[in-house]
Amino acid sequence: MAKISFLLVLIIVPFILGMSSAQLTSNFYNSSCPNVLSIIKTAVDSAISTESRMGASLLRLHFHDCFVNGCDASVLLDDTSSFTGEKTANPNSGSIRGFDVIDTIKTQVESSCAGVVSCADILAVAARDSVVKLGGPSWTVLLGRRDSTTASLSTANSDIPAPTLNLSSLISSFSDKGFSAREMVVLSGSHTIGQARCTTFRDRLYNETNINASFATSVKSNCPQNGGDNNISPLDTTSPTTFDNFYYKNLRIQKGLLHSDQQLFSGGSTDSIVNTYSSNSATFFADFANAMVKMGNLSPLTGTNGQIRTNCRKTN
Repeated sequence: MAKISFLLVLIIVPFILGMSSAQLTSNFYNSSCPNVLSIIKTAVDSAISTESRMGASLLRLHFHDCFVNGCDASVLLDDTSSFTGEKTANPNSGSIRGFDVIDTIKTQVESSCAGVVSCADILAVAARDSVVKLGGPSWTVLLGRRDSTTASLSTANSDIPAPTLNLSSLISSFSDKGFSAREMVVLSGSHTIGQARCTTFRDRLYNETNINASFATSVKSNCPQNGGDNNISPLDTTSPTTFDNFYYKNLRIQKGLLHSDQQLFSGGSTDSIVNTYSSNSATFFADFANAMVKMGNLSPLTGTNGQIRTNCRKTN
């Protein structure tokens, strides 16, 4: 009897430990929800066909999720009477979007396989599919994340890099999450798509000197010194809806829209990395794909931790 009990301990304990520290895998839903990838791709493609900017918004949602206590879909939680989420944090308030697209995807996935696929995994796949739809690289999204039951307004305010950061602060911000300076520069390349609000770059437009004069003049028409805070301008003025390396080409001629963008090419330690990506699209794509896999692996909840939310906006 004692021998049998001991054998059970040998079998059960590692199993329990394995559940709580499970690794993400590429085939996580192969049997439990075999259609999930095609469902997400179809919905993302449709959303971007309707509004090309949505691709950048979905990519940003994944980034803003992962940088706050890991990739756990905490960014999707609405505020309640007893709970303040991350949507009103300074980096998110008035600018983060795409929640309705995630809701649509979640509804469709639940119809196919209820209670199986996490909102955090949907965010990760939607980010990849958005990049591919807009002409960028693909990568294998590792799956098996579970959803948080909490969110952190304060961590969102402190950990998501601000557009006002200088180079050393950008390097530190990404280093805190385990990324090298090169990975910081390549992930910043996501700004080859999307738009930014006037309030995030007005100070650069009117007060900085390392900015292309004609570029500044053209952007000022849509971002006056007073008012128009929510007017938007493309982060990559050359090809704002195509995922390519023009973001880096623009930095080399001082056409970075955000202060944090131009900091990557301002006589500092990352100039050479910008030069590499501006001249070699294949290197940019390969490095970006690898960095996205790494970002998607930031502190995921797995095994018995967290939950599979039925509604991405609220806990079960």
